[in-house]
Amino acid sequence: MNDLSGFDCLAHPLGEWLKGTGPESDVVISTRVRLARNVSGFPFTARADARQRSEVLRLATEALRSVHLEKSVVTLDLQQVAEMDRDILVERHLISRELAGAEGPRGVTFGRGEMLSIMVNEEDHLRLQWIKSGFDPDRAFSALRRVDAAMETALPIAFSPLYGYLTACPTNVGTGMRVSVMVHLPALTLMEHVDKVFKAAQRMNHAVRGLYGEGTRAFGDMYQLSNQATLGRSEEEIVAGIKAIVPQVLEYERRMRGELYTEKREFVEDKVLRSLALLRNARRLSVQEMMSHLSLVRLGVDLKIVTDVSMDTLNRLFILGQPSHLQREAHAVLNPTEREARRAELVRAKLATATN
Repeated sequence: MNDLSGFDCLAHPLGEWLKGTGPESDVVISTRVRLARNVSGFPFTARADARQRSEVLRLATEALRSVHLEKSVVTLDLQQVAEMDRDILVERHLISRELAGAEGPRGVTFGRGEMLSIMVNEEDHLRLQWIKSGFDPDRAFSALRRVDAAMETALPIAFSPLYGYLTACPTNVGTGMRVSVMVHLPALTLMEHVDKVFKAAQRMNHAVRGLYGEGTRAFGDMYQLSNQATLGRSEEEIVAGIKAIVPQVLEYERRMRGELYTEKREFVEDKVLRSLALLRNARRLSVQEMMSHLSLVRLGVDLKIVTDVSMDTLNRLFILGQPSHLQREAHAVLNPTEREARRAELVRAKLATATN
């Protein structure tokens, strides 16, 4: 049964990863560790029929009830969740767009702090993830490993002594692990150096994706940097790989921020303050406009150009201003023009009261 009161709490984003207080939070929004797992004896989700998916969902739900996860979790049968609310879960990075748009038996369990999320019947039977604020792969991995171990005591997980964890996509076979770090790279974008990051990441066998993962755009200069290889590498090696590449990206972005402020100070101040003025006065804002201008204001906060707005406020606006969050707060389906007006009103209100 769905815990609808728990779902209602999502109207006000309080996720730990949105706080902007973790390590390296001037550049890193969050660190996510994800594990792909499948229940032994069942076809992968794409090959399973409705009866088999229902049984996987039942087994997973019973297993989740039997293991100690967090003091308080929310479990949802996504067949009973409205499309708009599923989209809210996507905007909050609690489920994927693929799971939201799929059909048939599927579900999600997540913690009240929104660090833990377990998707059922996505590409794999189970997708376990843990998200932490800032750059914190060791703690995120440690927390998720405990959840994974608990789940393996309650469910028979498909595993090969030769290949490791068996997954629907061959690229996940082995550890089934992805470590993704969401980074904010406005200076590299302004200086037209961000393509160099992409190429360097590819050389180090890592991928750079958009805000919502594979196949999505990098709104607001937000990118996800993650490992590509899982087969033949241990979990510790994957974490070490991320810990090797991310500090280089951080150093590059910070150096570009420094160069912008020392060599093009008037240019960057003008861009930041124009964006702040627009956000504080606009009567209509598209989601792309909002995220683009919030990105520049976030840069301005780091460079001390803007001193009366907190990172926490900006991080939350990135989520609160998304289409489904706006509509749920309005308790109505809004057309694009209405959403733009509502978004502008929200941003004006939040920035009018925002302080560090």
